[in-house]
Amino acid sequence: MSNDIGARLRTLREGIGLSQAKFGKIAGIPQTTMHRYETGYSATPVEVLIWYADYFDVSMDYLCCRTDKPQGKLYEYKPKILEEDKDMRQFVEMCFDPSSPMNDKLKKTIIEMLEGVKK
Repeated sequence: MSNDIGARLRTLREGIGLSQAKFGKIAGIPQTTMHRYETGYSATPVEVLIWYADYFDVSMDYLCCRTDKPQGKLYEYKPKILEEDKDMRQFVEMCFDPSSPMNDKLKKTIIEMLEGVKK
């Protein structure tokens, strides 16, 4: 597993065209230590993995080889509407029905949410 994580770290570093020494200076990690992480000779500390995740904007799932998608498994989550919850199912159906009186309210709510994100 450590070899897989090291290979993933190396691939990310090489993807931006930096040597271990140059990238080590950015990360504050000596080149010899970078080499040990990338070859799997030493386990990469969690703090370093978090730094990589932030620097490359990838998930910890990706760094730890739990998925091959850089955005991670979380984005694959799809909540399930319980069949027993008829009110929730009806609400969802109404929201996507253009003739529904809820359609305009839903549209307004989504626009307000998006405007809040931009700020």
